[in-house]
Amino acid sequence: MSLLPTPQELRARARADLRLGLPVVIVGAAGEAALVMAAEQGDSARVGEMAAAGAYLAITLRRAETLKARAYDGDMARLRLPAEGAAAWAAAVADPASDLATPMKGPFTALRGSEGCPEIARAGIRLAKEARVLPAVLVAPLAGPAPEGLTRIAAEASHDLAPFAEAVSARLPMHLAGRGKLHVFRPDDGAEEHYVVEVGRPDRDAPVLTRLHSACFTGDVLGSLKCDCGPQLHAALAAMGEAGGGLLLYLNQEGRGIGLANKMRAYSLQDQGFDTVEANHRLGFEDDERDFRIGAALLGKMGVGRVRLMTNNPAKIAMMTAQGIEVAERVPLKVGRTPENAGYLATKAAKSGHLL
Repeated sequence: MSLLPTPQELRARARADLRLGLPVVIVGAAGEAALVMAAEQGDSARVGEMAAAGAYLAITLRRAETLKARAYDGDMARLRLPAEGAAAWAAAVADPASDLATPMKGPFTALRGSEGCPEIARAGIRLAKEARVLPAVLVAPLAGPAPEGLTRIAAEASHDLAPFAEAVSARLPMHLAGRGKLHVFRPDDGAEEHYVVEVGRPDRDAPVLTRLHSACFTGDVLGSLKCDCGPQLHAALAAMGEAGGGLLLYLNQEGRGIGLANKMRAYSLQDQGFDTVEANHRLGFEDDERDFRIGAALLGKMGVGRVRLMTNNPAKIAMMTAQGIEVAERVPLKVGRTPENAGYLATKAAKSGHLL
């Protein structure tokens, strides 16, 4: 029936379930299945039921390295739950907030080989990242049928970018950029919407002045001095207004793709003395979890194939080129340096290769 949810729609439902603290059923390629629940969101009763069902905790390699846990699977570690206090233990292992206060969370007993459906654990971590919760999941392999009413998805997920459709556009006069239009694009997989701010009337026959700007609530809205995002946003819009045209792609990939809550966790870790990359790793994330293919896809929707890209990040240039967008020129965007973000900018240059 056409009324039934597609695999993409079921995956969107599964992301929402993880955020609610509900388990989902993930099915492996060979037909094996397991219950998967976000460690961050699970209440003590549900975690207790998962533990009784033989669950273990799967964490990323980055988090395992912080905890000195053995990652026999290469990209993750699968840790047996303790006999008592599973919920508190899982939350403490998943969240580094108290690492310095209580650094000894082991000893850990790690699974290895095919025991415990590693393919499903890996898929669960990927789903947790998509749901913008901590990348640590409880996994309980199923020997029989799954409980009724739970969302069921396949472990093997497509790595193709979901198609985008323009939901609406409307004229928008702007203080910094003058006349413009805001385009709202919605992906087919139920993930976040992304926006294109079209300033003036960009000439598609020439390279278009373009900025890929990742959402930053703290910098763009609150004027945070910990980053340079707000000044970059404003400077890009002003430059496009002066040039008579341009495209600012506002991508909802807060905190380098980890979400606002996890970004605030990273800020809290920075208050403990870790730099921005170290903080991401302690949370279990990579340096940068963003998908810049989204930017290339939106440029295609806007009929743009050549750009003058306003960026200090070579990774954006590489991804645009790989996706068939010609970067005719890199336009530096060096604004917003403050005493409060000097260390942050130095880390971006030294560890992430930003051209500052």
